[in-house]
Amino acid sequence: MLEKEFYVIAFESTHHAIQTENRLKEQFSIETIPTPREISASCGLSIKFSLAAFSEIMKALEEDQEKMDIYKIKKRGKDKFVKKIV
Repeated sequence: MLEKEFYVIAFESTHHAIQTENRLKEQFSIETIPTPREISASCGLSIKFSLAAFSEIMKALEEDQEKMDIYKIKKRGKDKFVKKIV
């Protein structure tokens, strides 16, 4: 069974989502996605990134972490597990 893991950053405002996207896309491989329905956030946009980029992205966003929620998502077949980590 195929298993996939990644991280998602959810935001309270679209402005902050776009601002963060612009900062991160210069240095990292990220994807802007609709916020997964398992995550409740005021903003409909989220940023998805890989496990490999986690520590570097956390360093880059260190000062802004109170403005966002970070989730680890694990997909296994049709199942999806979501865990808030920050």
